[in-house]
Parts: sequence; C-alpha cells; structure tokens
Amino acid sequence: MATGTETAAEAAGHGGGHAVGMPQLDFSTWPHQIFWLLVTLVVIYLVLTRLALPRIGGVLAERSGIITKDIAIADDLKQKALKAERAYNDALAQARADAARIVAEARAAIQADLDAATARADAQIMAKAAESEGRISEIRAGALDAVTEVAQDTAHEIVAALGGKADAGSITAAVAARLKE
Repeated sequence: MATGTETAAEAAGHGGGHAVGMPQLDFSTWPHQIFWLLVTLVVIYLVLTRLALPRIGGVLAERSGIITKDIAIADDLKQKALKAERAYNDALAQARADAARIVAEARAAIQADLDAATARADAQIMAKAAESEGRISEIRAGALDAVTEVAQDTAHEIVAALGGKADAGSITAAVAARLKE
C-alpha cells in the first residue's frame, strides 16, 4: 500500500502497469460489466413483469371498468331524463287540453247565461211592447170614440146652426161613413 509520500506516478506504477482511465472502456473488465448488465436487466425484467406491470394492468382494468360503469350510469340517467321530459311534455299537453276544455265550458256557460238573459230581456221587451200596443189600442179606440163623439157633436151643432134639424141616427151614420174613408 502506498504511503503518503509516494507520488501518483509511483502509485500508478504499483498497479501492475494498467493505464489510468475510464473503467468502462477497459476491455479487461468488459466480461464482468456484461455479466452485471445481464443480471440487472433480468432483475428489472422480473420486477416489471411480476410486480409493476400487473399492478399497472389492474389499475387500467379498474379504470376501464369505472369508465364503462360511469357510461352505463350516464346512459341510464339520460334515458330517465328523456322519460321525465316526455312525461313533462305529456303533462303540459294534458294541462293545456284541460285548460282549453275549461275555457270552452266557461264560454259555453257564459253564452248560455247570455242567451238566457237575452231571452228574458226579449220576453220583457215583448211583454212591454204588447202592453204598450194594448195601451195604444186603447188610446186609439178612446181617441176614435172621442173623435166620433166630437164629430157627431160638431155635425149636430153645424146642422143646428144652419137651421136644420137632423136626427142622431143620420148624423152617426154620416160620421161613421166619413171615418171609414
């Protein structure tokens, strides 16, 4: 072993004449390096195939299962949403139909009430018109009687003023004949 007083050249000389450099490039150590490289690669291969890759495969399979399950749940929820939308649209259409039916019934009821009120008003108007016609007929009859009486009185006075004498029957007949014209 070299002591502290030896130089680097002497230390190199004691090493059996080997050149100092990178050990990877020393051809005398290549068989050992190749052996350990193969051992390391075999160990890495075994660790990957026995431990890491099955775990990675399991995680990928689990994720695939979760994704498939989530897609199935999403499809189920989509179908439920479509059914709910159809039910909502059906309920809305039914509500609109019911509303239209109620409006039609209300219009029919209002029209029936209006027709009944119109019929009552027409009946009242007809009754009042008939009553008025009766009064008018009475007034005409009364007026005709009054006119006939006034005409008879006037004719009697005119004949008497002219100095003639007329009987009541002939004056009545003359006035009746004149009123018929």
